[in-house]
Amino acid sequence: MSKKVLAVYFTQSGQLGEIVDNLTKPLIEAGISVEKVQVSPVKKFPFPWTTKVFFEAMPESVQCTPADLEAFQLKENKYDLIILGIQPWFLSPSIPMSSFIQHPSFKAIAVNTPIVTISGCRNMWINAQEKIKRLLKQSGANLVGNIALVDRHNNYASLVTIFYWMLTGRKDRKWGIFPKPGVSDEDIANVPVFGNTVKDHLLSGDWINLQPRLVEQKAVDVKYHLMFIERKAGKIFKIWANIITKKKKRSGWLVAFKYYLLIALCVAAPLILLVDAVLFRPFLSGRIARQKKYYSGVELI
Repeated sequence: MSKKVLAVYFTQSGQLGEIVDNLTKPLIEAGISVEKVQVSPVKKFPFPWTTKVFFEAMPESVQCTPADLEAFQLKENKYDLIILGIQPWFLSPSIPMSSFIQHPSFKAIAVNTPIVTISGCRNMWINAQEKIKRLLKQSGANLVGNIALVDRHNNYASLVTIFYWMLTGRKDRKWGIFPKPGVSDEDIANVPVFGNTVKDHLLSGDWINLQPRLVEQKAVDVKYHLMFIERKAGKIFKIWANIITKKKKRSGWLVAFKYYLLIALCVAAPLILLVDAVLFRPFLSGRIARQKKYYSGVELI
């Protein structure tokens, strides 16, 4: 009997759809039944974004507040594998995908089902993945693999290019100077390599060794400076989200968060990283290695 796979994702630009297509291509070629579902929220998120609407999505993104989804139909009552395409928003899973993972229809099929997550983002995915882990655990699902595709360019160059892409919808080189935004064409084209690995472990039923193999293939690369920033920023984002959701008039607070974010990324983060590099990092090599190993894996602590 053919294995049955469900692949679910939400995309605005189409990039994550292409990534999921490339991941599932080896499975389809092997005769595995792959059902794809593109999540659509009732309240649409525009693309290109406007700055106002983008920041309005922050509190609910950070708090993983579920939103209403357009009706969708799942063909099977049980799957041998579920693939979730994740797009991080504000260091959290996008509202449509966190809503899907909390939806009764997903929970009904998730129990004891192997899950592979794949994300396409600028460069910070750790906090979003930790929240996904918790949501999956609440559903009784079994996370067995994670693939994190990122924009490999300089952190500050990619900050410029991601906002250029988000606010214009154009994925070309800003002013002909900056690199193209998003995950590179080469990395997207390489995704079938990971798809073949997932296929082999699906057919063998050896889920325990899937993530170690993906790590060997560089499907996940935890960079210390980004991990450091995310660990700090995730806690602060949560504080902002909690404050803003309690306000009847949120607009002023969202503007304040916008400017906080720009200052934190462009001014505070470099200074904090410098202090850490001089005073702390040289003495914490063992702890850092353990953290990187943990975030490269699929366990939840």
